Amino acid sequence: MSFVRVSFQVNGSRVSVFVEPRTTLLDVLRKKLGLTGAKKGCDMGNCGACTVLVNGKSRLSCLTFAVQVDGMEITTVEGLSRGDSLDALQESFIRNDALQCGFCTPGQIMSAKFLLSVNPHPTLEEIKRYMAGNLCRCGAYPKIFRAIEEASRGVLSEAR
Repeated sequence: MSFVRVSFQVNGSRVSVFVEPRTTLLDVLRKKLGLTGAKKGCDMGNCGACTVLVNGKSRLSCLTFAVQVDGMEITTVEGLSRGDSLDALQESFIRNDALQCGFCTPGQIMSAKFLLSVNPHPTLEEIKRYMAGNLCRCGAYPKIFRAIEEASRGVLSEAR
């Protein structure tokens, strides 16, 4: 097997790892870096549990080879909080009980984070349409949508 060196930033820290070219970003994050927020759900890009931000855009890490993100900036759910302070979206998910079993929650939050970065005040229909790629086995969708709506109101007030 041949290995290649891949270097990128994860949650603000520079990392460099040796991987087989076929190794996914998800496996590097979970197995080599110990960042277990992104989940291996379907491993086929259908559930959204593995969603992370790559250069600020949402990406399914189970479908992304680590070599594809060489030199890029990765943000996982672990990178949203600052010390003991949670991101407003994380707080909103907690406040709205939008995390029943919690398995899909990191992917839901990361997808919502990207949505709010490109559309700070989406309508409920826009939220539903964008979040359709993130599955929740517990059916917490109404609470997830409410959490995103609440966070969007916070995003607007912070921008003013």
